[in-house]
Amino acid sequence: MMSGKRKKKSKSSIKDNRRAAVKSDNLELQTWADLPAEVLELFLSRLDIGDNIRASAVCKRWCSVATSVRVLDQSPWLMYFPKKGNCYDFYDPVQRKTYSLELPELDGCRVCYTKDGWLLLNRQDWRRLDGNHIFSLFNPFTRDLITLPKFDRTYQIAAFSCAPTSTGCVILIFRRVGSSLVAISTCYPGEKEWTTVNYDAELSCSMCDKLVFSNGLFYCLSDRGWLGVFDPLERTWTVFKVPPPKCLAESSTAKNWSKGKFMIEHKGNIFVVHICCGEDPIIFKLDLTLMEWKEHLDLASRILCDSPCRMWSFHVTGSEFTVN
Repeated sequence: MMSGKRKKKSKSSIKDNRRAAVKSDNLELQTWADLPAEVLELFLSRLDIGDNIRASAVCKRWCSVATSVRVLDQSPWLMYFPKKGNCYDFYDPVQRKTYSLELPELDGCRVCYTKDGWLLLNRQDWRRLDGNHIFSLFNPFTRDLITLPKFDRTYQIAAFSCAPTSTGCVILIFRRVGSSLVAISTCYPGEKEWTTVNYDAELSCSMCDKLVFSNGLFYCLSDRGWLGVFDPLERTWTVFKVPPPKCLAESSTAKNWSKGKFMIEHKGNIFVVHICCGEDPIIFKLDLTLMEWKEHLDLASRILCDSPCRMWSFHVTGSEFTVN
């Protein structure tokens, strides 16, 4: 009888040992990706934006959680372009930190416009005789890439309204057609071709390389200061003969008239910023009611006080690159 009980105990202990061994093996097979969701969210939510981005590269699960807890209301960052290679620096003026990212997706590309953390890229296909332009939207933090239809014409400037994850995203390409027409091409993410409409070139200008989107409209500024407004929903093009900002009026005949001058949008307002090395910047705000530019000395002073660097301040305030 005793021997029978010992045998039962022996068999039971063997089973327990096997279960313990299986549990031990399972624990050894677990990785950082197996952390409970609650723990992972708590951990990633305490990281700053730079470390959050690095953590999102661990695996797909970490990327999903890191993106979900990422703080959306970030101050704009400045993006530095390298002279060679694909390592780009991003400067956070609030934390006064610089982060570096390898972005091979930008190799051979020109960044045409930035908004809501997305870049509008252009790469010309030199393998074709017609030299098609390949446009795409790229998010350097999530690495999402949205390819747009090929554009088989030359272009002057390009922009987009909002992040392509929004339903109202529209991409616009502006170009002159001779001296009498302007061609405006639009496309929505997912479409297979561009829609192009020609309009009378009422702008008395030779160049038009300042373009922003604000309150549902695209605003295009000429070198003479005249303002063209395009409504993407109604497909209308209107030119307002607005007296140019002082900084444009004084340099409209110069070859480098656009250097040091930026048109930016901030919280529904449109500004022209003139930066001259060694001098205080000049800021003009567009009065949409009177349709005239008004100089804002108080805004320039506030930006200078809030920013550690003059040049950075205007690029950052102008959403040269915004992290969202």
